[in-house]
Amino acid sequence: MNQRNRTYALIFSALAIAVNIVLGTVVDMLSIPLLFLDTVGTIFTAAVFGPWYGALAGGLTNLLQGVITNPKVIPFALVNIAIGITVGFIAKKWKFNFVTAAITGIILAVVAPLIGTPIATYVYGGITGDFNDVLFTWLAQSGQKIFTAAFIPRITSNFVDKIASCLIVSLLIQRLPKRYIEGAK
Repeated sequence: MNQRNRTYALIFSALAIAVNIVLGTVVDMLSIPLLFLDTVGTIFTAAVFGPWYGALAGGLTNLLQGVITNPKVIPFALVNIAIGITVGFIAKKWKFNFVTAAITGIILAVVAPLIGTPIATYVYGGITGDFNDVLFTWLAQSGQKIFTAAFIPRITSNFVDKIASCLIVSLLIQRLPKRYIEGAK
């Protein structure tokens, strides 16, 4: 990648961070259950520019949002970084079309809670301040172990959120003029 393309990728990554924060905030304000959309920018950047730019956009999203609004999201940067790396490598190998996006969404729906649940349970005791807390509380009070009570709502919501996010990105990439993505990786 030449200097011009690197600069373009970094500018694109900065815009992706803004997209992550804005979409995540809007969905949170609307209290839409099982949906976050706070990784759309990460997925988009990773699919277009590769795993390292995706990881950069993902990690910096959480750091910036942690500084601006909610420090609780900072440890979850690891999840967003893993999403960027996973999508980036998949998109490098296969065209990020509808089918690849759906399969990638399923993979992310498992990967994200596998990384996020230990953070949620060991750092925050399972309560992170989102819609998942309702199901977590019910499961914990019904006798489930803390890890299980935190994992089940996360994997459930991630199946909806990550598949939807990947499909949205796939549609955006199909609609984006080719001159913006040719030679990006």
